[in-house]
Amino acid sequence: MDKDEWGDNRQVRFLRQVFSQIEEAQRTLLQNLGISLFDERLRRIREGTLRLFEKAWGLSVKRCIPIGERDIVDLYLSSFVYILGRYGIYVPPNTLSPDEKIKSLIQEALK
Repeated sequence: MDKDEWGDNRQVRFLRQVFSQIEEAQRTLLQNLGISLFDERLRRIREGTLRLFEKAWGLSVKRCIPIGERDIVDLYLSSFVYILGRYGIYVPPNTLSPDEKIKSLIQEALK
């Protein structure tokens, strides 16, 4: 049996765990919004989300703003909700309640 050499890497395990949480949170959000996982708009929405998320995460690193596992999930979901809105998909305002650090990173990444 082949051993998962990457699985021994602490950073890889961390990212796998975070991305698993992101997938689950995204699935739950879409379900709550009544949007199918197979909705044709999601490909473009996810691409836009990834661009915004990567820019915001990069800003956190550049500015030495510590973000943990939950913050990364919140950062992605905040990016996702923003891009959903750009595609005309209404997300109730109280769906997410990210902290000011996350809101600030998203706003700065949008500039």
